[in-house]
Amino acid sequence: MIYNEFQGKKLSALGMGCMRFPTINGEDANIDEARVSKMFARAMDNGINYYDTAWGYHAGQSEIVTGKMLKKYPRDSFYLASKFPGYDNSNMPKVKEIFEKQLEKCQVEYFDFYLFHNVCESNIDDYLNPAFGIYDYLMEQKKNGRIKHLGFSAHGDYGTMKRFLDAYGKDMEFGQIQLNWLDWKFQSAKEKVKLLEEYNIPVWVMEPVRGGSLASLKEEEEKQLKNLRPEESIAAWSFRFLQSIPQVVVTLSGMSNDEQVTDNLKTYEESKPLNEEEMALLMKFADEKIAANALPCTSCRYCTAKCPKELDIPTLIGLYNEHYLTGGGFIAPMALSAMPAEKLPSACIGCRSCEAVCPQQIKISEAMTDFNAKLG
Repeated sequence: MIYNEFQGKKLSALGMGCMRFPTINGEDANIDEARVSKMFARAMDNGINYYDTAWGYHAGQSEIVTGKMLKKYPRDSFYLASKFPGYDNSNMPKVKEIFEKQLEKCQVEYFDFYLFHNVCESNIDDYLNPAFGIYDYLMEQKKNGRIKHLGFSAHGDYGTMKRFLDAYGKDMEFGQIQLNWLDWKFQSAKEKVKLLEEYNIPVWVMEPVRGGSLASLKEEEEKQLKNLRPEESIAAWSFRFLQSIPQVVVTLSGMSNDEQVTDNLKTYEESKPLNEEEMALLMKFADEKIAANALPCTSCRYCTAKCPKELDIPTLIGLYNEHYLTGGGFIAPMALSAMPAEKLPSACIGCRSCEAVCPQQIKISEAMTDFNAKLG
């Protein structure tokens, strides 16, 4: 196992994300504990010492099962992370109640790592609102030793992350972002890594294989990768990409079975960063995937000057592209939930004034109609 230094600790470069455990009969809350126990045993035996759970994973059952699994091992043999569930704004007044319950569910007296969960457009105002006392309470728990290291995770855009860091960055010890070779450009992950570096905050990675979608590619793409590294699995290329980014300390993988644990452990026996040729090939694949599935908006904003509804069309197209390429997901709906109704895709009246000035000749009105339909 590769280990990275963090404030005098040696953290396994591969961490176990506890949000995609195997389940019984496909029921998210019904975790298959027998299989999970074998996964944890293999992980612990092979050097994984970082485990990441959260209040909402597996309908609230992940913290319970994670705590039960880790209870079998000495407390100083692992690092446990959980998060305050600010993704749900109704939780904002309940920080003390929730934190105490999390410790109970996980059967621990302290969290090694604790995060503001999912900083995004729909909750940033509440996270920054001192009336809820979230920051003050978590800083108090850190002072009391019940949180050893405080950080945050973010699915929001660059500007939202910047707002959060401007307020709390001096006290954030790590930042967890969605980072993979597709999102390096598609979700501006490269710029987010640079932003964290400006605050001297090391990077934790989530969605390294984008929910498994980067573990299998087109036949010709896989052939090209195999020609360069015959011994590597396709999924391993995503981890090798992350091993090429020096700011990355921990990469979380939401492993769902023992085979994935075994494959990832093999990848993390040693670090094998990509060379320039290999990196260029992945970026080529990313560009082709984006070009084939995304509207080619360049954010020139000619359209916004002509829109009678004053819609932020480039932002809406960006969210449309995310939703379309991902095949759904929560990121676009989450961002849209922070917008007033008169600025949503449904507000488009189909006048096509924007299309008359679009240099890319994007059929914007059709995209807005399709986006609204996809959102239900």
